[in-house]
Amino acid sequence: MTSSSVPGLTRFNAADDGAARAALSEVCASTAWVEELLRGRPYPDVGALLAASDAAVARLDAAGLDEALAGHPPIGRPTPGDAVSAGEQRGMTGAPPALAAEVRELNLAYRERFGHVFLVCATGLTAEELRDALRRRIGNPPDREREVARAELARINRLRLTRLAESTPTETATVSTHVLDTAAGRPAAGVTVALTARTRGAWSAVGTAETDGDGRCGGLPALPGDATHARLRFDVGPHLSRERAGGAAFFPEVTAVFAVAPGEHYHVPLLLSPFGYSVYRGS
Repeated sequence: MTSSSVPGLTRFNAADDGAARAALSEVCASTAWVEELLRGRPYPDVGALLAASDAAVARLDAAGLDEALAGHPPIGRPTPGDAVSAGEQRGMTGAPPALAAEVRELNLAYRERFGHVFLVCATGLTAEELRDALRRRIGNPPDREREVARAELARINRLRLTRLAESTPTETATVSTHVLDTAAGRPAAGVTVALTARTRGAWSAVGTAETDGDGRCGGLPALPGDATHARLRFDVGPHLSRERAGGAAFFPEVTAVFAVAPGEHYHVPLLLSPFGYSVYRGS
């Protein structure tokens, strides 16, 4: 299967370095692994991408392996907002309290013995199977266990890369705005607007734009497909200072946070005055 027949791989090959690096960092926390796979682009097919990943994992030194392991949460305790790890550890969902408690205790004992998180490719495993893997591996000699963890890391990276390479574009939400100066009775031109998105519990920058002569700002990039909230920050201080002949603005900036859903467009105007403002969802 060639790159052109795999939508996700095609996008990954064509992405700029920043976007590709961010995608790879979602797969593995090792900087060395990320940079090696980044240098290998473009990949002709998924098999070549997976082979490159295996080779990069095999070449990780002790520090690189530690960095990769540190990016994984303990079994049974996925990081809040980390849908990927939560999905991979689905087998722990609904585990009986006694079993969940035993897994927690084994996790602690494992970390105390080896100095890093217990890593296993948890996809498809039940809570009992995860517990049994902990029981079995906690007796390994440290050097042996490091190599077992390396092999599990390679398996996890392969699964995540396969999902990345075979993914299809998702619907995204879009945002626009315009700013009206209600005191002056005209649009507010030249106001810088910054858009950020919340995905998996974390905020990240999406883009910035400036209102035009009509006070409109329609050139903001689309939100990520998995965004749950958007935030508009209006840098209104310079505009208000100009309107007050250089006087200090009471509101140097205005921020609006709102929930979003894929495929929807959100037009969120700002009505501004020197000592008050309001925002709403328009059409």
